[in-house]
Amino acid sequence: MPMFQPLKRDGLVGFEGGGDGQVLDLDTAVKDGLLGGVNGGGGVVDEKIDLKTMIKELDLQDIPSVFICPISLEPMQDPVTLCTGQTYERSNIHKWFSLGHLTCPTTMQELWDDAVTPNRTLHHLIYTWFSQKYVLMKKRSEDVQGRAIEVLGTLKKAKGQARVHALSELKQIVVAHLMARKTVVEEGGVSVISSLLGPFTSHAVGSEVVAILVSLDLDSDSKSGLMQPAKVSLIVDMLNDGSNETKVNCVRLIRGLVEEKGFRPELVSSHSLLVGLIRLVKDKRHRNGVSPALGLLKPISVHKQVRSLMVRVGAVPQLVDILPSLDPDCLESALFVLDALCSDMEGRVAVKDSANTIPYTVKVLMRVTESCTNYALSILWSVCKLAPEECSPLAVEVGLAAKLLLVIQSGCDPALKQRSAELLKLCSLHYSDTMFISKCKLTRTIQ
Repeated sequence: MPMFQPLKRDGLVGFEGGGDGQVLDLDTAVKDGLLGGVNGGGGVVDEKIDLKTMIKELDLQDIPSVFICPISLEPMQDPVTLCTGQTYERSNIHKWFSLGHLTCPTTMQELWDDAVTPNRTLHHLIYTWFSQKYVLMKKRSEDVQGRAIEVLGTLKKAKGQARVHALSELKQIVVAHLMARKTVVEEGGVSVISSLLGPFTSHAVGSEVVAILVSLDLDSDSKSGLMQPAKVSLIVDMLNDGSNETKVNCVRLIRGLVEEKGFRPELVSSHSLLVGLIRLVKDKRHRNGVSPALGLLKPISVHKQVRSLMVRVGAVPQLVDILPSLDPDCLESALFVLDALCSDMEGRVAVKDSANTIPYTVKVLMRVTESCTNYALSILWSVCKLAPEECSPLAVEVGLAAKLLLVIQSGCDPALKQRSAELLKLCSLHYSDTMFISKCKLTRTIQ
């Protein structure tokens, strides 16, 4: 006998959901709290909004399990029931059948009838549940929009502590709600908020302003307005003296400006900015600042005046010393910066003079990503070419020759192999053939 038996209750056909033996109808769903009310002002939209659209826009995590298709683990939009009583999304069960299966995917029972029955009651329950959530979301969005507009109006008039409170509230709203972020931008809020940054702005106001701005989708005009020296100077001050959260926000905001077409390198050619970034990179208590700081150092290091300043503030040995502690993404950024520094003579000398440059970069070879290997090879080539008699023997002693052989024999980029072969030849000039061959053994290298 089939497990699925339609249940007549108050004129509605019930269903068994998802194989858990639970029989539901509309009344039961309302009573058990699955729905907050179906008729008479329960907040349900007319069945004009596409269920697929509601599911996508809501993007909910906590969905009743009875609404989930056991095959795809996604909410069902067109539920159908098998003769075993199990319910699935129509397209998923048809795909199951098309693969030659004649069993129920959940119970693995052999089907005595492959017909599927539309489960209209379950579909209505699913639609009603999602529509209630959708109406609530839309109402909250309207409330959030209204409140964001009110706070923006307050900001135009507020002074002192009232301004700080208004900014703090607006920050909470825009961080939590996408609709609020859109509203602030559409209502001209970016110019209102940006105007609060200036040479006499307190850090209490500035930190809230920066936190709001990094949450918004700024256009080119907004970014151009933020590139004023007085505003950038305040942001850099907060990068050095603010809380960890403020420091990270300042870095993210400056990063957004650097990527803009009209960006001027002199805006970031600042001793204070570079010192603040290096402090973030080295901060062992707050590691959430490492990636943003390196992410900003990477694009600004392409500018010669910034590289020269980095050498003067002593950034090179500090970047080298943190290499072993970095995750792959951060390591790639740090190696990119060190490689960029090697494009100038003063940078090459600084990288060469750092005691850990050679052992740490040799260790990176063939250990992380191909990009990391590429940057590490370029750095090693720069220092070994600069001072071959000093650097080449040291590099070979820490396993460079064997690592280079691994690169040459790997399936990596041909240009990388060519660079490895050239560096291997450069290193071999300081050894007899027998001695150099002995240095190429892999015993120590792969440890």
